[in-house]
Amino acid sequence: MMSGRRILRLSFDLPPDADAELPERLRHLLEDFTPRVQLLEDGALLDLTGATRWWQRDARGITELVQLRALAYFGVRSSAGVAGTPMLATMACAVTSLGRRTVIDDSPEAIAAFLRPRPVRELPGVGEKTAALLGEYGLHTVGDVADVSQHTLQRLLGARAGRALHEHAQGHDTTVVDPTPAPASLSTEHRFPRDELDPAAHRRVLLALADDLGARLRASGQIATGVTCTIRYADLTATRRSRTLPEATQHTVLLARAAYAVYDALGLQRARVRSIALRADALRPADRATRQLTLDAGDDKPLAIEAVADRARVRYGRQVLYPAALAVSSRPPPARQQDGGVRPEDGRRRRGT
Repeated sequence: MMSGRRILRLSFDLPPDADAELPERLRHLLEDFTPRVQLLEDGALLDLTGATRWWQRDARGITELVQLRALAYFGVRSSAGVAGTPMLATMACAVTSLGRRTVIDDSPEAIAAFLRPRPVRELPGVGEKTAALLGEYGLHTVGDVADVSQHTLQRLLGARAGRALHEHAQGHDTTVVDPTPAPASLSTEHRFPRDELDPAAHRRVLLALADDLGARLRASGQIATGVTCTIRYADLTATRRSRTLPEATQHTVLLARAAYAVYDALGLQRARVRSIALRADALRPADRATRQLTLDAGDDKPLAIEAVADRARVRYGRQVLYPAALAVSSRPPPARQQDGGVRPEDGRRRRGT
């Protein structure tokens, strides 16, 4: 079970108003310690296996230094987990408070001591339904699952899921830290002048953001494979949800549909919303786009109108045409646009009233 690897999982407590360049700055800081850095949505994975000899510190010592520098240079607090695999490091980080670190020695005894008492729902791939099903058979902890044969788990969950759960319960994890940069993205945000309660106003903003993203994607010759919507509330908390698009696209109407679906799934009940951000994820060149064939000619009308609107905007300016739903006395312009989540563009408004 011993892997010989030393994997660090960091979870950053980024401030709500963090500079869009902060993740890139943190990445550069982490790469000072090891070139094998994988940025995640809320933190990072680092492979410290080859760094311990260079820094003449063990994994705990390097982790303490990483956390100290992130706090000193950028004011970013973090929690950390260190173990022999990404799975164990991630689980350790999840139960660690800010400013602290949990280190699991790379020995069968230490791994079992940490892993066996943990609730089974903490294993990767175990959701609420799977945890409930396992609970019906008295399998509540990772140790309970580890004591059951793989064939029994496969009968309960299916061949693939049962095999994966058995491996994870034994502490086995073959994944590696992937330093490949995350796919490029585009994002845009609107901040309300005051906390907004009206769902109709929220939806108008989502349409404006989707319209802005769609125009920028078409202008740059890119398509998005998913969207992420981030809603910040009056108490400075935030909710972030992502959705993979049925087809990679650059069209406003399809981006807006996905944004509405994400927003509706949140089930907000008169939430006091301070800002809404929309991000187009995992961008690819537009020449790789595909479209599902349809017999409904009406589906092509919005796309044809969109092409005409793009040409008019190029010639007469961005304010000349926009969706009719945004033709209100105070059309909500995106307050900030960002490329790839790391480079803020200028603050010029891209919308008119």
